[in-house]
Amino acid sequence: MPNSSLLQWLSLVGSIWLQSINGTNSNFPAYSSQLKQLLSMSQLQLNNLAFASDAGKLFGWLSGIAAIYLPLWAVLFIGAVLGLIGYGVQYLFITNQISSVSYIYLFLLTLLAGNSICWINTVCYVVTIKNFPFNRQVAVGITTSYLGLSAKIYTDFVNAFYSSPTERDNAYLLFNSIFPLIVCVISAPLVREINVQKSRSTKGGFILMFFITMGTGIYAIIGCFGSVSSRLSPLKNLIGMGVFLIAPLVMILVEEKSREAVKSWFRRETTKVHNNTCATEVINLGVVESHGVIKEEDHVQEDVMTSDNDDHEVQEEIGVKEEIGVKLMVKRVEFWLYFLVYFFGATIGLVFLNNLGQIAESRGFSGTSSLVSLSSSFGFFGRLLPSLLDYFFSRSKYMLSRPASIVALMTPMAASFLLLLNPTNLALYLSTAVIGVCTGAITSIAVTTTTELFGEKNFSVNHNIVVANIPIGSFVYGYLAALVYREEAGVDGDGKCMGIECYKRTFSLWSSLCFLGTFLALALYVRTRKFYSQRL
Repeated sequence: MPNSSLLQWLSLVGSIWLQSINGTNSNFPAYSSQLKQLLSMSQLQLNNLAFASDAGKLFGWLSGIAAIYLPLWAVLFIGAVLGLIGYGVQYLFITNQISSVSYIYLFLLTLLAGNSICWINTVCYVVTIKNFPFNRQVAVGITTSYLGLSAKIYTDFVNAFYSSPTERDNAYLLFNSIFPLIVCVISAPLVREINVQKSRSTKGGFILMFFITMGTGIYAIIGCFGSVSSRLSPLKNLIGMGVFLIAPLVMILVEEKSREAVKSWFRRETTKVHNNTCATEVINLGVVESHGVIKEEDHVQEDVMTSDNDDHEVQEEIGVKEEIGVKLMVKRVEFWLYFLVYFFGATIGLVFLNNLGQIAESRGFSGTSSLVSLSSSFGFFGRLLPSLLDYFFSRSKYMLSRPASIVALMTPMAASFLLLLNPTNLALYLSTAVIGVCTGAITSIAVTTTTELFGEKNFSVNHNIVVANIPIGSFVYGYLAALVYREEAGVDGDGKCMGIECYKRTFSLWSSLCFLGTFLALALYVRTRKFYSQRL
């Protein structure tokens, strides 16, 4: 039977695979313009569909409750089936395989598909937090970074098997419906809670995992630029991504085999030493016994020192401000500061990324797919960044607390929205990259922050309450952006708006709200400074 260490790492690999295909809603910008044209929708109606995808998170708390009472594999498959229905029926409608579907029905299907993401996310968060209690942020950051890569992975699949623009748009919905179910079947045996009895040395494993993860991100970013990706066929590009996704499993199995080989060699050497010792005892029993006692005492002393170091590590790594449920959480000032910081930060970033297709089109930019892949790839590194800092600098006195890190990320995001007022494609690329990094980093930090401020016991429900601000923000911000877009488009024409003016006021508003969120994050930092200073 596999040891607990191997099962611990296998659960991380399973979570990585699940997260890599769970960002199905991030594909919406890639086919939103085509969807708008096919169904003759207005910009407001299209915005409502984008909102519906996020609105599924309003019911994410259901997955949190289910994770408490149901086996995790059951929670996983509920999410996969919801996605199969939500995206699958849309695919059948778009490809004219079923009769005409009303707009409200399409809205509900999109909402159902958006909710499916919460179920898979909840399982991944619960498993990584409980299986790596001494490296929460590191494990969560590595797994969630692959969520930021979902759009790139789906785009690689679409480009590899389809050439027609219409077929590509349809393929996104097809893959969104079937990939999560397939990966859930593969990952379900791996993704389970492991009883971690004590602190274990995970340094080597995490360092190797960091190298693989960063290599995956670099490969993804390189593939976003046409001058480089054109040298590889779409199929070869997809195969390369597949190799990087399988690499964590190969690394873990090779490391486990190496560990077993070392243990086997050590046992053989120990047996030889024991036999030689027994032979020498006949000549000089007293010296050998004295020598043996010394060795045993040294070994015991080493074990005690190791145990002390493990206990010290537990004190350094483990800690929550308080263990509370939803009823008490919503009465805390820290919760509302945290909620609004997320609302004025990561949520605005996610709304921007959801509207990236329309924003690019209004600026006359034709490479929407490459832009979506770019945002996905930089979001990947954004989610990974907090884990790198936490792993290598967590015990440094210069390490920022979670709220302070959010403050540092909100400022460049606010500046990026101002940069978007520049009409050049370079400004669009730079802003998209920065917003992708900052949004990804904040969403990664938020998972650990929820645990640290409000406890691990009710995390699955508490965090789904926190991220409920995403659909609220998606509706409010998206609706206002659509109103400005429609006003700038005018009453004549086909309702399309072209030019920098389409989103100029929207970008200015988003930038101002980001700066407001920065000050709220600073207030959260002040209120939690004492708690975090005790942990560092």
